[in-house]
Amino acid sequence: MALGSGPKLLTLVRRAIRLRHYSRHTEEAYVGWVRRFVRFCGTRHPRELGPVEVTRFLSSLAVDRRVSASTQNQALGALVFLYRDVLDAPVGWLAALVRAKRPQRVPIVLTRDEVRRVLQRLRGRGVVALVAGLLYGTGMRLLEGLGLRVKDVDFTANEITVRGGKGDRDRVTVLPERFKGPLLHHLAAVRQQHERDLAEGAGWAELPGALGLKYPHAGREWAWQWVFPATRVYDDRRTGQRRRHHLHETVVQRAFRDAVRAAGITKAASCHTLRHSFATHLLEAGYDIRTVQELLGHADVRTTMIYTHVLRRGGLGVRSPADTL
Repeated sequence: MALGSGPKLLTLVRRAIRLRHYSRHTEEAYVGWVRRFVRFCGTRHPRELGPVEVTRFLSSLAVDRRVSASTQNQALGALVFLYRDVLDAPVGWLAALVRAKRPQRVPIVLTRDEVRRVLQRLRGRGVVALVAGLLYGTGMRLLEGLGLRVKDVDFTANEITVRGGKGDRDRVTVLPERFKGPLLHHLAAVRQQHERDLAEGAGWAELPGALGLKYPHAGREWAWQWVFPATRVYDDRRTGQRRRHHLHETVVQRAFRDAVRAAGITKAASCHTLRHSFATHLLEAGYDIRTVQELLGHADVRTTMIYTHVLRRGGLGVRSPADTL
């Protein structure tokens, strides 16, 4: 592929992804893998390449860069998308490639006391502490929590609607009583900020899909504002609107990592560990697995079943014969 045609190909990839309403993270990941693949093959156009080059590229990822199985499979998924959905080429040979086998890992789970200690270390961190509390109290993924809109929180029904979760599925989860007061207080401050933005000619929030075209002024309405807006306003090049995006995930990730360390916890816990802990603690409390499946938004109950292996009952719930001596 000639150097000058690179941006054109990547533009086509982005268009195909947006046409299918894939997430922004998927877009950046797929574009990045297509770019790496083309560079690996000496900037030749993908139409000139085939199974030999793809196999070499994937093998290089595993052998030279030692990437994980999930990363290698993501790269393969990006190339399948490129050939099938962008170049409209036959992909039978791609389908025949063997995907890397992902190792079965038991999820890292914090005990209730460890969750309490981490949240205590986050006190005084304002919005970050509230986000972390909601992640544990609702089972949301980090980007699902940061992507909440004001209209998605129902204080009367004690529900939070998660829009466009993994697999582009909506679901409903619980709004913890413990965080209703802090969340209401937080939203009052966010609304004051939004009103100041409106007075200064800003106050826009990005809308999903084509809603911005269908409802031209909805982006300034209170209902569509982010629950956790960013601290800075930016100018959108395409529309000229002065917008706020939601809080960036790295802000929460860094603070959470510091809190885990300060709490003296040696587990390799991340924000996603709060989701694992939510599910495990519900099962420990006796809730049935189908309910937990719905709250987590798992399409297959077998995904939820992994949490039955980490219930705090000792090894698989078995009493050791040594304890009967």
